[in-house]
Amino acid sequence: MSPRNRPPNNETQRWTFPQLFGLVKRNPLMISRWVFRWAIVGTVCGLFAGLYWNILELMIHVLHQVEGPRLLLLMPLAGLLVGTVIHFLGNPGEIAVIVDNIHFRGGRLDATKNPSMILASLLSISAGGSAGPEAPLVQVTGSFGTWVADRLHLEGEDLRTMSLAAMAAGFTALFGAPLGGAIFALEILHHQHVVEYYEAMLPAIVASCASYLVFAVITKLGIAPTWHFPQYLLENVDDYGWAILFGVIGAIAAWVFMAIFRGCDRIFARIGGPIYFRTTLAGLGLGILAVSFPLTRYFGHEELDTVLVGNFSAVFLFTLALAKMAAIGVTVTGGWRGGFIIPLFFTGACLGKAIAILIPALNPSLAMICTMAALNAAVTRTPISTTLLLTKLANISPLTPILFASLIGFFLAPKAPLIASQLKTQQEAIAE
Repeated sequence: MSPRNRPPNNETQRWTFPQLFGLVKRNPLMISRWVFRWAIVGTVCGLFAGLYWNILELMIHVLHQVEGPRLLLLMPLAGLLVGTVIHFLGNPGEIAVIVDNIHFRGGRLDATKNPSMILASLLSISAGGSAGPEAPLVQVTGSFGTWVADRLHLEGEDLRTMSLAAMAAGFTALFGAPLGGAIFALEILHHQHVVEYYEAMLPAIVASCASYLVFAVITKLGIAPTWHFPQYLLENVDDYGWAILFGVIGAIAAWVFMAIFRGCDRIFARIGGPIYFRTTLAGLGLGILAVSFPLTRYFGHEELDTVLVGNFSAVFLFTLALAKMAAIGVTVTGGWRGGFIIPLFFTGACLGKAIAILIPALNPSLAMICTMAALNAAVTRTPISTTLLLTKLANISPLTPILFASLIGFFLAPKAPLIASQLKTQQEAIAE
């Protein structure tokens, strides 16, 4: 065997495709063992996600009954509880911390933060914060992947890959799209490279498929579309021009959102003392927004359907979109725990429907889905996975207009990403 075709002498080295195919011929059980490991990790992650979702649904059902002025009491109280949990159990961080750990701790996610993340996120989301469960699911499932890697004595890229596979399983459980969730877990790590840890792609897809099946059996979610958009068929080449326009609008909305978000961050950074001061004040702000605009409460999973079927004016929808941006900023920078991907989809849907009302000739589904895609792609820097996720969540078959809008949003996004740790790999490469 020539040196270039000789397989690596240990499991932590990277495989080239000729080496991998040669190994399969000689020892197929080794590949089967890895697939089994990825599937088991995805299965356990799906079980956790199903349990988490059922508990969250129960808590939302109870707290959703509190409405109107009573929210001015409930939301600050919830903020106080969230801050108290973080104060005593430790700060679990947000998606930026996860990205940082993947880059600079070899993919090692800290499981000691899970109790704080689980409790704080359940309180934050069920009380009505504008943040979704993607961040807690990814933190907990990713740390489980790290735990499994430690049990198997994995190191280097193998450890990082196992953590990424588990993260992908967490994303997939929420979105119900195995391929989109797998790519999202890899794509969100970077500012420009889209997917750098390409060796984790197949493990992420295998774990995502296992997680999806388990989560769907437990919750009955992810089989049908999440949102019921009006039917859209791609029949006119002009739709690509509209998709590009909606991409520009989504990118502009991303600039506005990031300005609001950073403004909220500067305001809360000035609040000293224990974190429960900040989370309580954030709860008061969220209560005021929820009383004024009830649809800003919660992360938009069900509220988006209300926007789809509701008879709202364009002015109201534009105002609601701005209010939702403020609610997301107050929630996340105020110390409440959760992610902002689905809330961004909600915001984009409001903007897209408002534009469709102003221009009656437009297909409302095309306007909403393209604006949703561009806004999220611009903020999270995930054009490919955003396209895949939205086609599944909204049951929109024509993929290419959504992809056009996502790419426009991605390329017109601000130079400095909202998730600052997405930049660090590139900066270190330049320094080296």
